[in-house]
Amino acid sequence: GNNLLPAAVLYKKNILALRGSFRPVTMVNMDMFQKSYDIFIREQTVEEENTVVMFEITLANLKASGEIDEQDFMDRAELLCSLGHTVLISKFQEYYKLVEYLGNYSKARIGLTMGVNNLIEIFDEKYYRHLSGGILEAFGKLFFKDLKVYLYPMKNPETGQIMTSNNIKVHPRMKELYKFFKYNGKVMDIIDYDPEIMHIFSRDVLKKIMNGEDGWEEMLPEGIAEIIKKKKLFTRNEVALKEKV
Repeated sequence: GNNLLPAAVLYKKNILALRGSFRPVTMVNMDMFQKSYDIFIREQTVEEENTVVMFEITLANLKASGEIDEQDFMDRAELLCSLGHTVLISKFQEYYKLVEYLGNYSKARIGLTMGVNNLIEIFDEKYYRHLSGGILEAFGKLFFKDLKVYLYPMKNPETGQIMTSNNIKVHPRMKELYKFFKYNGKVMDIIDYDPEIMHIFSRDVLKKIMNGEDGWEEMLPEGIAEIIKKKKLFTRNEVALKEKV
C-alpha cells in the first residue's frame, strides 16, 4: 500500500477504528469490521461517503523479545492493505490516547470496534495511574461527545456462554462506572455476528502457521492464506509467540 498523511485520510471524516493484533487478520476481524460498520453508518449525522475505517496496530503491543520487530508489523499491515483497508501504526497503549489523536483531525463522529477482552481491559485502573485524574480523566477523554463502542461478543471457552455487554465481569470498583456508560448508550452490542467463526483467534492461527500445521487457511479472509504462503510470512524463528495477540 501507499503511505498517507493522517490529515489527508482523517480530516473532518467520521472515523470507525478497529484495534487488533491482526497477526494475521482473520475472518473474525472482518466480521467485526463489517457488522460494526453497518451499525456505524446508520448513526445519526454519519454519511457513508464521508466515513473512513481505520485498522489500528499499536506499537505498544508489538514487542518481540524486547525489540520492535518492524518486519512483523509491516507483514500485518500488508495483509490488511491487500484487503483494501487503511492501516494506522500507532504508539498508543490506551484507547483514550487513540481517540484524542483522531480527534485532532476530525470533530465528526468516532466509533471504536472491539472485543469483550478489550472492553474489560479499558476498565482496568492500572492503565491510568499516571493520570492525576485517574480513570475518570481517561474516560472523560475517551467517551467525549458522541463516541460509541461497538462490542463484538466472545464465547467463553470454558462455559460456552456468549459474553456481551450485559454479562461481562469488570472489577467490582468499576461496576457503577461501567453501568453509567452502558445505560447511556455508549456501548452497543453487535448482535448479528457470525456464530460459526467465534472459535477463531489470531494467536491460534499463528501457532498453526509457525508449527507447519494444516487447517488454518479457512480461518482467514479470501486471498490472505495465499499471500502468507507465497511470502512465507509469520514463519521466522525470531517472532516470539509470547506476545499477546
